[in-house]
Amino acid sequence: MMVSTRGRYALQVMIDLAEHNNGEFIPMKEVAKRQELSLKYLERILPVLSKNNLIAGVHGKGGGYRLNRVPEAYKVGEILRLTEGDLAPVSCLSANGEHSYSKAEYRTMKMWNDFYKITNDFFDNITIADLMNTEYVNNYVI
Repeated sequence: MMVSTRGRYALQVMIDLAEHNNGEFIPMKEVAKRQELSLKYLERILPVLSKNNLIAGVHGKGGGYRLNRVPEAYKVGEILRLTEGDLAPVSCLSANGEHSYSKAEYRTMKMWNDFYKITNDFFDNITIADLMNTEYVNNYVI
């Protein structure tokens, strides 16, 4: 599984909105500048987040975006599934995938299913609040 820029940028936007939350709408050009992201590309991601009620948006003067929930209520898995689609490692496990497989493939299905569950459980146990937490982030060593 490879998470695209769409998923990574969506997470960056959500973290930025959470960190700069003062109850006001935040212009996306400010987020783009702070995160060093393309505003045009963000404008293609934001409708997905807005349509699914993760963020609220207002157009025009004084417009921008803000979170609809507290950072602790946003699971990374939820955001990635919205922006990336199903996180299934093989097509036959995805929601739109073919659910028939050959006898040879059957022998690996438990492995793929376990991996799928581990992936979803992993991302569903990390929140935007966790990603804002320097203690959580500093546990990652490059």
